[in-house]
Amino acid sequence: MKKLFLSVVALCVTLFVQAKDYADYVSPLVGTQSSFELSTGNTYPAISRPWGMNFWTPQTGKMGDGWQYVYTANKIRGFKQTHQPSPWINDYGQFSIMPVTGKPEFEEDKRASWFSHKAEIAKPYYYKVYLAEHDVVTEMVPTERAVMFRFTFPENDSYVVVDAFDRGSSVKVIPGENKIVGYTTRNSGGVPANFKNYFVIEFDKPFTYEATFSNDVQPEKPDGSVPVTLKEGKLEQTDFHTGAVIGFKTKKGEVVHARVASSFISPEQAIRNLKELGGDSFEVLVQKGKEAWNEALGKVEVEGGTLDQYRTFYSCLYRSLLFPRKFYELDANGQPVHYSPYNGETLPGYMYTDTGFWDTFRCLFPFLNLMYPSVNKEIQEGLVNTYKESGFFPEWASPGHRGCMVGNNSASILVDAYLKGVRVEDVETLYKGLIHGTEAVHPEVSSTGRLGYEYYNKLGYVPYDVKINENAARTLEYAYNDWCIYKLAKDLKRPKKEVNLFAKRAMNYRNLFDKETLLMRGKNKDGKFMAPFSPLKWGDAFTEGNSWHYSWSVFHDPQGLIDLMGGDDMFVTMMDSVFSVPPVFDDSYYGFPIHEIREMTVMNMGNYAHGNQPIQHMIYLYNYAKQPWKAQYWLRQVMDRMYTPAPDGYCGDEDNGQTSAWYVFSALGFYPVCPGTDQYVLGAPLFQKATIHFENGKNIVINAPQNSETNYYIQDMKVNGQEYTKNYITHSTLQNGGTIDYVMGDKPNKNRGIAPEDAPYSFSRE
Repeated sequence: MKKLFLSVVALCVTLFVQAKDYADYVSPLVGTQSSFELSTGNTYPAISRPWGMNFWTPQTGKMGDGWQYVYTANKIRGFKQTHQPSPWINDYGQFSIMPVTGKPEFEEDKRASWFSHKAEIAKPYYYKVYLAEHDVVTEMVPTERAVMFRFTFPENDSYVVVDAFDRGSSVKVIPGENKIVGYTTRNSGGVPANFKNYFVIEFDKPFTYEATFSNDVQPEKPDGSVPVTLKEGKLEQTDFHTGAVIGFKTKKGEVVHARVASSFISPEQAIRNLKELGGDSFEVLVQKGKEAWNEALGKVEVEGGTLDQYRTFYSCLYRSLLFPRKFYELDANGQPVHYSPYNGETLPGYMYTDTGFWDTFRCLFPFLNLMYPSVNKEIQEGLVNTYKESGFFPEWASPGHRGCMVGNNSASILVDAYLKGVRVEDVETLYKGLIHGTEAVHPEVSSTGRLGYEYYNKLGYVPYDVKINENAARTLEYAYNDWCIYKLAKDLKRPKKEVNLFAKRAMNYRNLFDKETLLMRGKNKDGKFMAPFSPLKWGDAFTEGNSWHYSWSVFHDPQGLIDLMGGDDMFVTMMDSVFSVPPVFDDSYYGFPIHEIREMTVMNMGNYAHGNQPIQHMIYLYNYAKQPWKAQYWLRQVMDRMYTPAPDGYCGDEDNGQTSAWYVFSALGFYPVCPGTDQYVLGAPLFQKATIHFENGKNIVINAPQNSETNYYIQDMKVNGQEYTKNYITHSTLQNGGTIDYVMGDKPNKNRGIAPEDAPYSFSRE
């Protein structure tokens, strides 16, 4: 009996320890079963540290292919350092490493190897795969700016290929030091003329073979491949496309390590970054990587769910902690320093990049403010540096300003952080930059600043007929952005005239409301609505959506929108219609169904298009119209049907953590509908218990013991033991710690959360 008791105790301890290994719930392969035609995430396995400067990924696509790893591929061409935030934006600072055997092969199709997912292990901190063509096991474990590879070779002539990629690169083999150095310049835009990513690779085995490759142009064979001639004995090349192959004589099971690092600053800094690996063994680095991820993921502990729910939750949380990535490095004194992708200088201070604010202002950045404010403090300081170095805050950065999407949502990012206590040192410059962004547009990148600001500031909207695309979407987002600036101006006690100006502009959304259709509609310069009007037309006046999707983009004033639509009942009817109408669409603006359209049509949720961002907050708006139970129902439907831990686990673009953070927030039971307020609008929790550990040392425990597949309606709610009927919870309530207790049931409680004072914030009620 004693032995049985001790065995049970040991089993319980084992299970407890396993439960704390949050990183082992994560699958970096979620979202990788994507294509140009249909996105199920458009992700790749990002093997990294949280917010690491460099990610590493197995590369199945050809050089330059934005879909650099797809789950349906069967060959790996290399192991690639990547900074890619999205296949649409593509990559920069990229080179690859690939082991081969038998004979040296550089050309990417010839060196490629068959692989199987059954012989693949992908963790956030570690990757392993068997390369069948070469009989080589490849493993890699990264730090923030470095990585260690471990190759297990057969008895053969064995080689490692280093591909510095085309569009300008350099390699140098240094046999006496078992080293390869070089740089790569391949990028997709957003860099100054002097951009380089310098790399250093050190092996722990002397070379028996050295060769380099170069092409001075882009000659292609009829099949699109590039002819390759290796130059044996030539140790250095600088050209359009360069690379190196080094070789060893290996015995069966012989292990060779490669220590790799890179820098955007200099070759010397790359060597300094290599020191991140220290004297640690491969196994120690794996453990340290696992600990780093467990520490970050362990800020949120969930219990009382299914295994798939744990896997989905922590895989989404992992994706929420990748972007924006660090773009700064540490100098000889351990101080932050960065190469500026805006002016090409090396400057002191922080810099983060690779994110689009059109996506991430909605809930990714509010999540950082709530859970990782120390990280976001660095990000915010980096944003101020961006303004100082380029004259604008970024809207889409990779690594510098990129022409993508609409809006001036840096205002939301900066203001939400400031008002939640994540404050930069130079507030004066921050505010100056915000004002500048309302009355200027970047001279080369029109999505930075405010395109059409002259019309907007004069007319109160961006007209449909002045050759500015997605004009209605811009107007709606500018109005919300103006509200953000109003909130900051008010907090900073700016002159009343200034505060009132932005308060007035915050109501500009009303200028596009069409009383006939009860929807937002493009408006011509003469004040007349554009015609003919199809609410189902994607693009045109809107961004990657239609009027049915964008009409809810009044984050700061849902009550004002309710009033325009004729009151609660009509507002709810309009929202209900989004789900009840068939998934019909008008693609005439694009000329074909873009992938966002297809992702809506296949989900069997009518015209609700969760795979793209404009409508992701809409379900929470039921809370403003006194029917919170409908939010509870639809949120559970979206979580259960549109998110899984499988390779096709997303319902559209994952988009730099935004779609993932939506799930994390929603699974916890609340969501930041309007960043810039101190409120999170309630949904309903997914798990029976969640414990959130804040950086201030306080914890909030969310209990919902009756939660189940059918019990997703809130019957009753208590906050710190007190009855609670409001449809929101405040930032300070969460940060102060305590308990939130839910009673859940399978039928809606239509008497809770229906009083006017239960509704969340709206500007028109201020």
